[in-house]
Amino acid sequence: MAEDSWGQVRNELLKALGHNNFVTWIEPLKLAGLKGGIARIEVPTTFMGEWVSRNFGEQIRQVLQRTGAEVDRLEFTVPRMTAGASPAAPARATERTTETAKPAEPTRKPARAAAPVAAPAEELPGAPLDARFTFDSFVVGKPNALAHAAARRVAEGGPVTFNPLFLYGGVGLGKTHLMHAIAHELQARRPDLRVLYLSAEQFMYRFVQALRDKQVMDFKSLFRSVDVLMVDDVQFIAGKDSTQEEFFHTFNALVDQNKQIVISADRAPGEIKDLEERIKSRLQCGLVVDLHPTDYELRLGILQTKAEQARDGGQYRGLELAPGVLEFLAHRITTNVRVLEGALTRLFAFASLLNKPITLELAQDCLADILRASDRRVTIEEIQRKVAEHYNVRLADLIGPKRQRTIARPRQIAMYLSKHMTTRSLPDIGRRFGGRDHTTIMHGIRKIEELRGQDNQLSEDLELLRRLMSS
Repeated sequence: MAEDSWGQVRNELLKALGHNNFVTWIEPLKLAGLKGGIARIEVPTTFMGEWVSRNFGEQIRQVLQRTGAEVDRLEFTVPRMTAGASPAAPARATERTTETAKPAEPTRKPARAAAPVAAPAEELPGAPLDARFTFDSFVVGKPNALAHAAARRVAEGGPVTFNPLFLYGGVGLGKTHLMHAIAHELQARRPDLRVLYLSAEQFMYRFVQALRDKQVMDFKSLFRSVDVLMVDDVQFIAGKDSTQEEFFHTFNALVDQNKQIVISADRAPGEIKDLEERIKSRLQCGLVVDLHPTDYELRLGILQTKAEQARDGGQYRGLELAPGVLEFLAHRITTNVRVLEGALTRLFAFASLLNKPITLELAQDCLADILRASDRRVTIEEIQRKVAEHYNVRLADLIGPKRQRTIARPRQIAMYLSKHMTTRSLPDIGRRFGGRDHTTIMHGIRKIEELRGQDNQLSEDLELLRRLMSS
């Protein structure tokens, strides 16, 4: 069957099954051949072949027939070389097939039913890895140096002193990049290990499917047999009671076997709302690393690396880049690395299409919307979080009623910064500090104004916190 006909089949299945089912179960399929009424379809894993055959096999066969193909039976085959199919599939996997036959007619011999095949843990399909996300392409700077070093340590594949490794930070700071890099490195260094990378949403989706299909024991066996489990964006299971329960038991089972776990989230474990306390406690028992917002030097380094790759790659070879453009972008676009890289890609494409050199004026014209959106707006909540981290106090205590000096002084500093770095009124600031009266806020601000001229350490702390908030 022609490639465009298979594309037509995929389009029909997308409409019929919906985006989530299509991406998870249909998109990885590849039509390998059609002969003698048998459509041979390659799948990354036996587990996937069994599942697709059981749930979507007849539907796929009917769609194939509607395109003009004479199909009596589907044969799902796992290629012998499956190491690259998913981060959990080692090269030693052997070829196995699953069949879906056309419904038997009264005058015909009944189609042979496929024998159930147990799917080993290494064949569980994980999320695909992005080939771009390696340690070589990760730009290291002060804000992410510790996270990079910890990820490198895990990627060596030997025993580590911290389990789990928990990476957290805002959008576009490199959490997913580091997790993909760990998986890539482990595949290269330790092909004997069964490494599974997936998002928390995919973990939840597969658990729900297992509940629906009454295959919970298969699910448990699969997930608890891996050597390294990597779960991205774990905050998405918060509030999902059954999924949290299963995640907790999976976590414990793997730790008890000394299997490595790597988790990422958009905030620290203790700050994830609706996440069970026992899971928070478990996640905090390893190494918790914050990927800080990028500073100017790191942003400039990323831009220089990406610009060099773009110009050396051939597409933009010879494109003139005026001095000061990258420095300008590093100063102005401070939100996250994705926005920064997207702006550079747009700028190169714009200049190439117009056949113009990349100047500061061209950058301002081409990226006007991004530059406007990237104007820094500091929030009171961000100030509170940064001050709490800097002084190593709990955010709840900073906002709460405690009056110990070790908490009261950081609280006053946060009030002072909120007054000078936001447009919020004193009553509004008071509401965000546990409902305090505006006179209390005024007192805290005045106290810091008095002390900053006398206490050099306090003055340095204020300047450091200002830079952190403005970077």
